[in-house]
This record gives sequence, structure tokens and C-alpha cells, in this order.
Amino acid sequence: MDAKFVMPWYHAPPSLWVLAVKIGPHQHPSRVVLAPMAGVTDRPFRDLCRTLGAHWAVGEMLTSDLKLWSSVKSSKRRVQIDETEPRWVQIAGSEPTEMARAAQACEAEGAQIIDLNMGCPAKKVCHRAAGSALMRDEALVERILTAVVSAVSVPVTLKMRLGWSLDQQNAVTIAQMAESIGIQLLTVHGRSRACRFEGPVHYDRIAEVRQAVSIPLIANGDIQSAAHAERVLAMTGAAGVMIGRAAQGKPWLPGLIDRALSGEAPPNEPGFAEQVDIVHRHVRALHEFYEGIQGVRIARKHVNWFLDNLNLESGFKQAFNQLEAQSAQRRFLDRLSDRKDAA
Repeated sequence: MDAKFVMPWYHAPPSLWVLAVKIGPHQHPSRVVLAPMAGVTDRPFRDLCRTLGAHWAVGEMLTSDLKLWSSVKSSKRRVQIDETEPRWVQIAGSEPTEMARAAQACEAEGAQIIDLNMGCPAKKVCHRAAGSALMRDEALVERILTAVVSAVSVPVTLKMRLGWSLDQQNAVTIAQMAESIGIQLLTVHGRSRACRFEGPVHYDRIAEVRQAVSIPLIANGDIQSAAHAERVLAMTGAAGVMIGRAAQGKPWLPGLIDRALSGEAPPNEPGFAEQVDIVHRHVRALHEFYEGIQGVRIARKHVNWFLDNLNLESGFKQAFNQLEAQSAQRRFLDRLSDRKDAA
């Protein structure tokens, strides 16, 4: 059994099973969503995951403060009109009018689905009364949801946690509120804000939210394999699952899980040589997207995650992290692909 896996009391009956995810006009049999992760799910990573079989992919969290959108970081997080559809973006903030304006700006730039962040547990987000901190103020949540849904013509979705803490859980209340306002899909992480990413994921409580609403629900929290995803879907009755940190260093994982859920024969992970080729392509894409030293620095963490998944001596990460040039990083991966003894 997977670590931190809690066996719930509830198993969704076949009548509640969903065989496709539908968000407004967007529908696809894929039941796996790549999670929005700040500093991870940028355009190159989303593109890569899509080439490896993912369909649904949410962009990095974008601030709702339009004054900050001209920064290099925010400009790279904004939607690009040539991106593969559906273009799904996430915004975070705590002021209803500001959130509505940000949603309108995203739609004007080509976003096809707007996700609202009420699930991020990061201190720098919660200290601004945004992310999962919003769940402590249901009246403010209602104003934000109403403002954003009314401001745009594209579907609006909501990502949230079970509540602020284990003894302050109001996910069912907010889910029902969201449905009544016009939110078209919910993603629920099975922990409270106070838990951050520690402790068990309460899939039974995700199931309670699923039973309370009729709109699609995506289950989120420590899903790391196809077998685990299948159990979570059966337990919760969710329309799909969201894959987050498990995809770091394994960009093929969302597509692999999706193929398994579609009824195909259990797929295997790519072999060593293919994995290195995938990471090599990703690093080249990062270099092209960010240019200069920024591309080098961002490539480091992605390659580090990849190397963490391999049984190689620890010196490999240290050696890669000391490289300062794009060409040097690419040569490193060329040499890595020649390591027959690591296959």
C-alpha cells in the first residue's frame, strides 16, 4: 500500500463512476490532470507532458495583481495563444474585483479555462489571505467566486483543500456554494492547509465532497501510480485525479496513468535511454524558453528531480549543478545517455 494512504469507508458505486472529464465546452476521456505547480508547470513542462500523453494541464499560479504582470516571471507564466488546447490557467488573490479583472485579462489573452487557487498552503500566499487561507472566510470566497464567474465567458474551476485545519473543515460548504454560483469543476486536495503536504490524505473526505455536489470533482493528493489512481477513483467517485509532485522528474507519469485508466494494458515506464532523451529534450526547451542563465538555473531542478529517481552515485547531481552554460548541461546529458551500465 502506498505511503500515507488512508483506506476510507466509502467506495463509489458504479452509478457514480465518470468516464470522461467535462469542463464547459471542453470534454475528453482523459481522467488525469497535471497540477498547477509554481516553478514547475511552466510552458515547456506542460508541452512535454502533453507529448507524453497528458491532455489536461494547468499552468503555474499567476498573481491577480495586474501591476505585476509585466515582470519577467509573470510574463512567462501567462498563457500563450499557440499553446495546445485546452489552455487552462490558474490565478490567485484575495480581492474580488482584482480577481475578476485578472480573469478577464487571462481570457483576453487566450485562456479557455480559469482556475481559482484556494488550495495553496504556502506561507507567502496564505499571509496575503489568498490560497487556502481564503477558506477561513466563506463570505469572501462567495464574493470572489461570484465576481470571477460573472466577469468571464469561459468556464471557471476551483482548487481547494478540505479546510484550514483538521478541526476546521468546510470543503462541503464551499463546494456547494461554488456549484450554486456557477463553478464548473472542483479539485479537492485531501488535506487541510495546516497539514501542508504532510500526514495522510483523507480520500474519504474527498468522497463526502463528491457526494455533496453534481459538478465534476478531481481528487488530489499524493497520487503516484496508476494502481493508486484507480483506487482513489473507486473510493471517491471522482471524475479524475490530479498529479502533482509525483510528476517532478517523471513527466511521463500523467500520460502513463491516463493510459492505464483508459483500460489499456498496464504500461511500463520508459527505459533509461528513453528517459534521458526525454529529459534532454526538456532541457533544450527550457533553454529556448528562458534563455541565458535563467534557463540554466531552471533546468537544474528538473534534472535534479530526474537524477533523484535514478540509482546513480550522488556526485552526478553535484556535477550538474556546477555547470554554468547551456551547452555544458546538454553535453552532460549526452554523456549520461552513454552510461550503458546505468540502463
